[in-house]
Amino acid sequence: MPVSPKTISTLLAVTAMAAASSTVLAAPTAKPSAAEADRFLADTEAKLNKLNNEQARAAWVGSNFITDDTEGITAYFAERYLSASGAAAIGARRFNGLKLSPEAARKMMLLQQTVVFADPKEREQYASLQAALNGAYGKAKYCPKKDDGSADACMALGEMEKVLANSRDEPKLKQMWAGWHAQAPAYKQKYIDYVALSNKGAKQMGFADTGVMWRSQYDMPPEAFAAEMERLWQQVKPLYDALHTYTRHKLRATYGADVVPLTGPIPSHLFGNMWSQTWTNLYPILKPAGETKSYDLTKVLEQRKTDAKQMTKYAETFYTSLGMQKLPETFWERSLLTKPRDRDVVCHASAWPLNEKDDVRIKMCITPTAEDFTVIHHELGHVYYFLGYTKQPFLFRNGANDGFHEAIGDTVALSITPGYLKKIGLMDQEPDVNADIPQLLERALSKVAILPFAYSVDKWRWDVYSGKTKPADYDQRWWQLREQYMGMKRPLAGIDASGFDAGAKYHVAADVPYSRYFLADMLQFQFHRALCREAGYSGPLNRCSVYGNAKAGAKLQQMLELGASKPWPEALKAISGEDKIDGNALIEYFAPLKTWLDQQNAAFAAAEKK
Repeated sequence: MPVSPKTISTLLAVTAMAAASSTVLAAPTAKPSAAEADRFLADTEAKLNKLNNEQARAAWVGSNFITDDTEGITAYFAERYLSASGAAAIGARRFNGLKLSPEAARKMMLLQQTVVFADPKEREQYASLQAALNGAYGKAKYCPKKDDGSADACMALGEMEKVLANSRDEPKLKQMWAGWHAQAPAYKQKYIDYVALSNKGAKQMGFADTGVMWRSQYDMPPEAFAAEMERLWQQVKPLYDALHTYTRHKLRATYGADVVPLTGPIPSHLFGNMWSQTWTNLYPILKPAGETKSYDLTKVLEQRKTDAKQMTKYAETFYTSLGMQKLPETFWERSLLTKPRDRDVVCHASAWPLNEKDDVRIKMCITPTAEDFTVIHHELGHVYYFLGYTKQPFLFRNGANDGFHEAIGDTVALSITPGYLKKIGLMDQEPDVNADIPQLLERALSKVAILPFAYSVDKWRWDVYSGKTKPADYDQRWWQLREQYMGMKRPLAGIDASGFDAGAKYHVAADVPYSRYFLADMLQFQFHRALCREAGYSGPLNRCSVYGNAKAGAKLQQMLELGASKPWPEALKAISGEDKIDGNALIEYFAPLKTWLDQQNAAFAAAEKK
């Protein structure tokens, strides 16, 4: 994931009126002019760039040296930046309706896509609610009772997730699911208060509600974006339905007809994940009959004693093979690639731009595994995006939309094929085409399974923010959407008006928009198809790797350099020649799997009739 603190287009931050002496809120003239707007933007970008660099450095230290002191320092510099960005957002409204250059108009638009609180008390309340929700989620634990009624050891979310991932004991899975989801109602009222206050901040910037503000960040009217999401979902729904049907039959064979019905929604606690968003932990159940793994990348990396720097070098070589620059020396000097022995750090992989030049870094505790091999290729995608748009003005140093940044690294990860591994000496012999189905199935359990979840999370929140879904109906609407889009139902009977199952997901409690993951999932396959075409590849899309193809690299670089300077359809056109997101690229990639799933499902259906 990228850590880009100045992401104004997705910033849901606590902001405030700056002091009257602030350089970005200079005393206005009677009637604004285009020249004044240009001066305002120049001053604003200079100030925000400086403050952003300072808060990025503070955040880096805070993540790498976790103490109460560094937490305080991080918060201090973040507040300085957020206050200035809020002041800039309010100041930018003065120029609304003025005829400006396309570049200046786009910058003004980006500045204003944030909630703003002019009242310091509201700002303090919003900050308090944000911290309380994050804290409540992070501290939540399930404390089961023993058979005799005495307290058992409390379990954190990570422990419960391991049970869901590995156990096939249905009552135990239901217990873990229920235990975690029972924690969220404790902070439901805080979420209700937060929604009301967030809407107030959005309205101060001219948006009907926070959901409208979120949907306004995609270079199209908010209602058009909602329609676009539904269009994309309908494109890929047949593939999801085939995967869901296949999974139903396998779960039915595992847990029995009493637990898994032949038709209708499936209990959501059976999918190997607390939120049923990815099903990769079900692969041992779902794998094709007779499938055996003849190649294990993790074992190869371990046998060669591949260290963290070598893992990163493999990824860097992929990008340089496309004609891109080598990573700066400071990247190797300043990145954190292994877990320190002397202190706690946040090990979750992330990519960081620390200035407007070339101070880019990775923070990741790399181990020699197949998963980390893919993750470091992904993280460097963020880094090369940072480097690509470094020459853009401050407000344009960002992805074309929030889905693009995630999609770049995932696009490169799609090129980690057996052919690529053979070229770099990590595989002796490519498997034949029969090996494609297991690989495609395993990938679909993450890339396809997540699509309706990623869509429905924000669809639920749009209705919450608009007031269409009232607090007493939170769970009813949540499960209505999950049944409609995911084909799943609540493991426990009954919907309680006090329930808050949606709040059991971090991104809801922390108010992180989720549409970006849906878009990134779509975009990565469209990018991959475009780069493969540019490379002259004509075989099955799932076997294409653009490693070593400078022509494909030039096309990718062309898009990276645009940053957020153009509406995202123009950035998409730069790489693909298309100005609409197209779910058919994902369909084409998984075409061999879809054929196989249809065959399996037909056989299951025939067997059920006997």
